[in-house]
Amino acid sequence: MADIKLLFIHGLEGSSQGVKAKLLRDLFPDIFIPDFVGPLAQRMEHLRSIISLDEPWTIIGSSFGGLMAALFASQFSGSVRRLILLAPAFVWPEFAQLPTESINVPTVIYHGLDDRVVPIDIVRQLAGRVFTDLNFRAADDDHGLHKTTQNLDWGSLVFD
Repeated sequence: MADIKLLFIHGLEGSSQGVKAKLLRDLFPDIFIPDFVGPLAQRMEHLRSIISLDEPWTIIGSSFGGLMAALFASQFSGSVRRLILLAPAFVWPEFAQLPTESINVPTVIYHGLDDRVVPIDIVRQLAGRVFTDLNFRAADDDHGLHKTTQNLDWGSLVFD
């Protein structure tokens, strides 16, 4: 993984010590998993300070972290190799305001059919409008996607 920069962005109330963070740290010891706090603008500023724009990153974002990853990719697509988004919180107005086909980065989204926090239909519609290279995968799971994330082929997702 030395040549792939890998970052995980946790959800709104998550942390670098959450279930998904621990799973990813076990799989990819070199993954960077910072903590984000505060409102969206403050979190985005922290994200911009972390990612060097001269090399592409693979970004995994969960819920609010998925929103952050997508917003970052819309501004700095040359610095994003791939997005892996888990139930991204695209219900925030900042995402809905993005121009059509504004994110040209290979992206896979996993979203739970039983998600009661961020409705899958809204996410599917908005994602289809904004991403040019999208693989949307509905999962038999809820917003946390704990069952799904335990069973994913993370190696293929990150390295292919």
